[in-house]
Amino acid sequence: MSRKKLGEILIEQRIINDEQLTKALKYQQQNKGLIGEALVKLGYINEEQLVIALSKQLGIPYASVSNQILKPEKGQGMEKIITEKFARDNYVIPLFVEGGMIAIAMSDPTDLMLIDNIRAMTGMEVQTFISTKAQILKVIDSFYQSETHLIDEVVDSKASAEDTNDIDSMTADGKLDLDKAIMSKSSGAQAIKLVNAILKQAIAERASDVHLEKYDEKISLRFRIDGVLHERTNPPKDLFDNVIARVKILSKLNIAEKRLPQDGSFSIRYQNRTIEVRVATCPTVFGEKLVMRLLDKGSVELNLDKMGLDPEQKRDFFQAADSPHGLILVTGPTGSGKTTTLAALLTTIKTPEMNFLTLEDPVEVKIDGISQVQIKPEIGLTFAAGLRSFLRMDPDVILVGETRDNETAEACIKAAMTGHLVLSTLHTNNAIEAIPRLIDMGVEPYLLASTLLLTEAQRLVRRLCPECKQPYKPTQEELEMFRRESMINPLPDLNKVIFYKPRGCPKCFNIGYQGRVAIYETYFITEELKRIITHEPDMLKMKEVTKKQGRWDLRASGWRKVYAGVTSVEEMLSTTIVEM
Repeated sequence: MSRKKLGEILIEQRIINDEQLTKALKYQQQNKGLIGEALVKLGYINEEQLVIALSKQLGIPYASVSNQILKPEKGQGMEKIITEKFARDNYVIPLFVEGGMIAIAMSDPTDLMLIDNIRAMTGMEVQTFISTKAQILKVIDSFYQSETHLIDEVVDSKASAEDTNDIDSMTADGKLDLDKAIMSKSSGAQAIKLVNAILKQAIAERASDVHLEKYDEKISLRFRIDGVLHERTNPPKDLFDNVIARVKILSKLNIAEKRLPQDGSFSIRYQNRTIEVRVATCPTVFGEKLVMRLLDKGSVELNLDKMGLDPEQKRDFFQAADSPHGLILVTGPTGSGKTTTLAALLTTIKTPEMNFLTLEDPVEVKIDGISQVQIKPEIGLTFAAGLRSFLRMDPDVILVGETRDNETAEACIKAAMTGHLVLSTLHTNNAIEAIPRLIDMGVEPYLLASTLLLTEAQRLVRRLCPECKQPYKPTQEELEMFRRESMINPLPDLNKVIFYKPRGCPKCFNIGYQGRVAIYETYFITEELKRIITHEPDMLKMKEVTKKQGRWDLRASGWRKVYAGVTSVEEMLSTTIVEM
């Protein structure tokens, strides 16, 4: 008896109709792949409906959490036979061992090679069950006690107020020791356990920020990963105030003050490294909002050669940095990596023969051999005041964290004119806009032309996960955009370009992206540009000159990252704008 087709089964179950099946078959022919994948992508069925239909078609039992089959039996040593990495990489989970047979739930039980690998690895016969990828990953997290679901474990556990000492583990130098805190067997206060779990899970998922806020009906917990906020398990409402109080205690803030914003910080020790946590609270109509920024120095490689600069852009940077005096400006919005770029430049040019001083708010990246100063406006230590005092300390290179006003801008120009190399940041949309912005602040055009060495703008785009990125045929619209960009800025041959898109896998937490890389536009200030700045600082004229010199803008730099397979077209377009 011949096996029924998947489409026929779904029509019999009245999940899809004939018209939807016809459209899915046409989509399958155009995009290749399986009919089930086409139906899911078109939104006609979900993954669970597909797997149930496949179970009927293949005659393989369906395992799910609800039918109690997708429930691995602990205590049989299966986590040692099938490792967590193997389980995640192949979307499999061991269920039980009986005699010389091991039961395995799989997302694709037709993968005979994978079944043979499991048979060879375990030395047992394999009985297969079919389940969805999402359910298998969720069970993997609980079965292998993954650190990426610590919050779930704490929220699901029963609260107890006994014996909190070993949970609240602090080192001799005042750092919260997460290794000891989370490994503790104590059933201590739920809020303390929850804060520890949030921090450890955030680090495991490479989050840069943790957002905790209260609304009328619920608590919201979100992690910012590679610049995008992702929701996580919401903590119970009755723990919210205790969690805020716990973080305030760690940050040495006033736990009684709930009407005014507060800023603080604390350090945590985790896996032999120290992570700085900057804390900010703000009152809202439903309660205080808490944001924790995690600064892990070990996760950032301060090497200008590995920052994503193209050879021409790197040459511009080094040419400007080799000057004995002048001004280098790095521009971009908040969170675009400006501080990291300047720290990498300082690390690259740092020598014992030179005196380096920095003014920052806050000092995010600590660099050995460089004197770094945290500004404190409340006591009069502003960027401008600090810069004036720096000039009396025999500096060679000065970094000013941000040029915010006329006073700071003029102090930077004065320092650059008197024999110092000055590095600073500015909030503008592109590199050329830095010039009219400084003139608007009151800097004389002729002084700016004589001191400015280089302007640079940057954005951060998410890297495609190297484990799961998949090639695809670009749309006509994407091809047309590529051709238009090639007419403005020379790009590689379109026939040699392979376009990739995100897919999602366990290694990238099913996001499809892992980490970020900067895209840049750099403009070394040539004599021609200096004449324009001095006599008629017109942006259109300056852009025309930079294009003649072979420089490209952020959009063109982004296309080069697409060409190299580093990021996707969608991600690049969401980060850059078309320059007129």
